[in-house]
Amino acid sequence: MTLTAFPLAFAAAALALAADEYKYGADSSRQPGVPQGKVTQSTFKESKIFPGTVRDYWIYVPAQYKPDQPAALMVFQDGGGYVTETGHSRIPIVFDNLIHRGDMPVTIGVFVSPGVVPARHPAHEARFNRSVEYDSVNDRYARFLIDEFLPEATRPYNITSDPNLRAISGGSSGAIAAFTVAWHRPDAFRRVLSFIGSYTNLRGGQILPSLIRKTEPKPLRVFLQDGVNDNNIYAGSWWVGNQDMHAALKWAGYEVEFVTGTEAHNMKHGGPLMPDALRWLWRGAGTPIAKSRGGGDRQFVTQVLDPAGEWELVSQGHRFTEGPAVNRAGEVFFTDIPNNRIHRIGLDGKVTVFKEDSGAANGLMFGPDGRLYACQNGRRRIVAYSPDGAETTIAEDLNSNDLAVNAKGEIYVSDPANKRIWFIDAQGRKRVVHEGIEQPNGVILSTDHSLLTVADSLGRLMWSFQVAPDGSLTNGQQFHRLETSDESSATGADGMTVDSEGYLYVATRLGLQVLDQPGRTVGIVNKPHPGSLSNAVFGGPALDTLYVTAGDRVYKRPMRRKGVWPWQAVKPPRPGL
Repeated sequence: MTLTAFPLAFAAAALALAADEYKYGADSSRQPGVPQGKVTQSTFKESKIFPGTVRDYWIYVPAQYKPDQPAALMVFQDGGGYVTETGHSRIPIVFDNLIHRGDMPVTIGVFVSPGVVPARHPAHEARFNRSVEYDSVNDRYARFLIDEFLPEATRPYNITSDPNLRAISGGSSGAIAAFTVAWHRPDAFRRVLSFIGSYTNLRGGQILPSLIRKTEPKPLRVFLQDGVNDNNIYAGSWWVGNQDMHAALKWAGYEVEFVTGTEAHNMKHGGPLMPDALRWLWRGAGTPIAKSRGGGDRQFVTQVLDPAGEWELVSQGHRFTEGPAVNRAGEVFFTDIPNNRIHRIGLDGKVTVFKEDSGAANGLMFGPDGRLYACQNGRRRIVAYSPDGAETTIAEDLNSNDLAVNAKGEIYVSDPANKRIWFIDAQGRKRVVHEGIEQPNGVILSTDHSLLTVADSLGRLMWSFQVAPDGSLTNGQQFHRLETSDESSATGADGMTVDSEGYLYVATRLGLQVLDQPGRTVGIVNKPHPGSLSNAVFGGPALDTLYVTAGDRVYKRPMRRKGVWPWQAVKPPRPGL
């Protein structure tokens, strides 16, 4: 069958098969004249991410591999079941046949087992890490694979760093692990092969379809397989979970194939299907996998992002960037806390030092008087800088992290160490206006200055307060709900900005989350790189460029939405409820 005819034909054929008719084809058997690759086995036991674990792994090297030419890579979870030639998938045989025929590139296969912490005594049981590694939807297993395991396991081989030529696969919990690795790290893997995937609530996996619908599309190609008689247990229905994954990926515009059958939670269908699945996954291997432009106007994130735009590096080489703020000209200022500096990004894109010896300044915000207000936490005070850099102390003897300045020049300050929110009036008098939020971090006023939002880094709910005429905070409630890919509720919520429609943009571990006025997360903008994301602001003369501080760097990208001048109170449109 030609690759052109393959996708439509094999899907139709698979649906027509009965459970006892899933038979292995010629590509799953040894064929005369086909060069055979070599498989070696080793053990990995040096993980710091999963301490104490020991795991076997196997490396398949095709006969066509040449050390002077980078090979493609494919990683299989639960590797022992895939690497054996008498097992359910017979991968070494299938790889040999498909590579020989040119249906997939010269590919080194890595087959890795889940970790086990061996028992210290014969009377004790080992600790088995499979579920915590595979079923969790955080980036921990991705970091293990990419940062620890693969550099060591593949050290002897010349393997491409091009994510378009790196694939990952698994079955059941190994399948959700494969998808989650690529989801968190499309810079490392962009092809996913999933059989009877556990997209259920074993450890929060049911959230993935929702995240797919809300998150800015990523450059992934995904193959799914499942059967109508798959598991239906306490964690959910595997059949429903895979349908939800397919529906979400298709709705969001991803390149996805879903092959269904009649089998239960086994590889009786997936094993014989493997050669065709690999052909689909690797077709056009020389062409990069394009990022979906989203599901049209259905996907909210495309309403705020310019689909043609990407993150652009503005500045790097700092130690930790924070506190972006915009002045009347549209210039953006940011802090480098450990280096004790404040930097300015000019309208020409040039980055210069605005202030040395900044007192470990963190949060920044321009006020109505044109001065740059700063949380100078190293000196336990709030200061203001005039355009020439002259410093004036506004308030002393308080810890601070972030601040918001209203049209009257009044200031709200977060104090995470003491679980407080401070208010400083226009005369510099300070008082505590709220206590008790677990870790208050970012603070931002609504576009009309009637509400103050406070991010709690340790929770998934952000606080909303109504601002009283005297600056007091009233009617506070946990209002805005953030998303998290982890079973933990700690989102790492940090700095925030707001657009002219009244939408919030919140820096979190998951990405830049966009929330509507009623407090719902409606979109997630991907982080520019895997590191931390600390804050955001709209900048540029028209306030239509979004800047983010991210670890040692600052990035920007064009937007369809515009920001607001923080010192001007503007009533936003009535929200949809």
